[in-house]
Amino acid sequence: MKVISDFHIHSKYSRAVSKKMILSEIAKWAEKKGIKVVGASDFTHPLWFRELKEQLVTAENGLYKLKSAVEADGGKEIRFILTTEISCVYTKNGKGRRVHILIFAPNLETVNKINNKLSLLGNLKSDGRPILGLDAKELAKIVLEISSDCLIIPAHIWTPWFGVFGSKSGFNSLRECFDELAPQIYAVESGLSSDPQMNSLIPELDNKTIISGSDAHSLPHLGRESCVFEIEENKLSYNEIARIIKEKDAKKFLYTLEFFPEEGMYHFDGHKSCGVCLSPQETKKYGGVCPKCGKGVTVGVMNRVEELASKERMENFTLPNAIPFKNLVPLCEIIAEALNKGVNTKSTAKIYEKLLSELKTEFNILLDADREEIASVAGAKIAEGVMRCREGKVRLIPGYDGEYGKAKIFEDWLF
Repeated sequence: MKVISDFHIHSKYSRAVSKKMILSEIAKWAEKKGIKVVGASDFTHPLWFRELKEQLVTAENGLYKLKSAVEADGGKEIRFILTTEISCVYTKNGKGRRVHILIFAPNLETVNKINNKLSLLGNLKSDGRPILGLDAKELAKIVLEISSDCLIIPAHIWTPWFGVFGSKSGFNSLRECFDELAPQIYAVESGLSSDPQMNSLIPELDNKTIISGSDAHSLPHLGRESCVFEIEENKLSYNEIARIIKEKDAKKFLYTLEFFPEEGMYHFDGHKSCGVCLSPQETKKYGGVCPKCGKGVTVGVMNRVEELASKERMENFTLPNAIPFKNLVPLCEIIAEALNKGVNTKSTAKIYEKLLSELKTEFNILLDADREEIASVAGAKIAEGVMRCREGKVRLIPGYDGEYGKAKIFEDWLF
């Protein structure tokens, strides 16, 4: 069966996250989206960990489901996998580092051991994504010594401020960050501002699995980036998901679902306060400074990828064993642009819910539903918008310096 998985989300206990990000609501929205396995998220936070223990029961090996009292409200088939994100802030080789790391754990008992150890090193109560003055390598060592079944995955690896390859506080290689533990880093997360094709330009990543996750801070953002596996129903488990990721099993890892990377908030370089967005070539032309104020620009993902890329791979390179990917625009964004309304308006929500009631899930609509099916429910323009997004026929306005980019679908069209 096809298993759509979003491993990287946050709970209500993380900073700048919706209070609606609770287990029952996450399960309902995962069901709406078509997600089968979703990250339980933020397992280091003491109050959230208590909720995990109280509200989840074992389903398959290493996967959990909501107890029946909560299931009555929806999300009966959703499985939770135990994941969290840690912010490591430290100094290495004379430079300040800020690296975000995802941890996957095989069971609640292992999580309890991880939390007990990390609680001695920092304040886990402060945030669902705690900030620890801990070298990323040392974090990996601690977690893997507790259980070798855990996965250590650098999050959104190109983000300037918090990615392992970020321009502001990252490294030039995984080896530089993790030293002798680098071979035990089996995967990296691409982040919203890059896609697997961009990551294929980096030879060090050839044998790493590129995963994608939404990093959702609100319910509608669940699944905006995801992983899609083919797993037999009787084999669905934490161990099977971890195996597929570790082995980069292309027969079982079907593809990732991606933002158009231009939509990410750090794709290009720029200076938000001045409204200046620059391509890597323009940044070079201006000597790395903002042409309006003269201050240094935030160097974004595309520039950093080009800096670290193999020069032999810059032109139309395709990695032979790469996991495929598909770029998507969230359904609410397509509807909103078609209606010339806001994403969060009642008009957009009404059509969104109508489409789900008739065509099952958002991913079914975005990936599989026929044009005629969509048009019969929501009209020809929205159906055309979905088809255009599938075909990549959108105009992309790159994001920069914390400002999201845009995918424009309907400009200059006649309807």
